[in-house]
Amino acid sequence: MTEYEAYQEHIRYTHDTYCRIVIRHASFDAARMLAARWKREISLEYLTEEKFVPLSTIDEYFQVPDYGETYPFSVRGKTIFLDSCSLAAALAELPEQSQEEIFLYYFQHLKQKEIGEQSGWTRSTIGRHIQLALKRLKEEMEVLSHE
Repeated sequence: MTEYEAYQEHIRYTHDTYCRIVIRHASFDAARMLAARWKREISLEYLTEEKFVPLSTIDEYFQVPDYGETYPFSVRGKTIFLDSCSLAAALAELPEQSQEEIFLYYFQHLKQKEIGEQSGWTRSTIGRHIQLALKRLKEEMEVLSHE
């Protein structure tokens, strides 16, 4: 074996030893992290036995609401049935133009531009009317809720 080959073998052994040490220390770190996590974690069995916590939940968002009582609201010769008495009463308190704009935008799903073309206003004006109508609607609902 030449001196060069001996040097290459020495380099290979040194590198292999270095890699083994790095891998061993990485496994020590991983074991240390797992042990620390196991100390912090609590078993689900422990939770259910100790505190009687159910392991399931019910998401009420996707449940079908019970529409027991509906409240009619008429605008433009059409009647809409609302679930909220306070919303129907607050809508009835708004001026007729605001009622129509809210009806067309939220119930007929027309765009502001289309509503503007029907009423002779610009899109931005209709947007502002709807914004003010919603503000008045909110105020009316707050007044009705405090009565």
